[in-house]
Amino acid sequence: MRFNSGPVQASPTRQSPGPFVTMVGILVAVCCLGFAGVNIVFESLGRFADGPYAGYASGITVVNWLVIALKVVGAGVALLSVARQPLFARPAVVGVLAWGAFATLGVYVSGSMVEAVGMVTGLMPGAAGIGLLDVAYVLFFLFFAAGFGMLAISYSRRHRLPKRVAVLGLLGPPVVLGGVLFAVPALLAAIGVMPAF
Repeated sequence: MRFNSGPVQASPTRQSPGPFVTMVGILVAVCCLGFAGVNIVFESLGRFADGPYAGYASGITVVNWLVIALKVVGAGVALLSVARQPLFARPAVVGVLAWGAFATLGVYVSGSMVEAVGMVTGLMPGAAGIGLLDVAYVLFFLFFAAGFGMLAISYSRRHRLPKRVAVLGLLGPPVVLGGVLFAVPALLAAIGVMPAF
């Protein structure tokens, strides 16, 4: 993974990705939109309106729509990363977002894998509850993370982005995951939208 350390500029000869990278970008975008659709279905069906999480329903709705927005942005980043010409955003911005998506998904799937290994080895409870769908879920997100990693590397090389773009993107997980999992729920609890955890 070698990038130039000079100023951000577009490569005059390698702006167009190859067909395989383009296919990966489209698949990743479809996955993002598909998962956003799952969240929209949850909202339309009132999935959390009843049951043990009913008291948190309003807060979960806010977080759910935030996650939907992040997934739609992820789809846009995937498509921008395989566009023939830079659209809507400077190459450095797309590069940071692509690296950020890769890092965030990488941290998420790594946590899931560590949790699964802990369950299987008996270090954590719940091994009996692991099913085929759980394994497929982790493998799917592994593909998801790898796809964004491929897009980030390809885009950075084609546009000759400096290393600092990748570094900024790799700092994304604390911001995204910390915001979705901790900061936003804490804020919603503080303003009374949902009970404190």
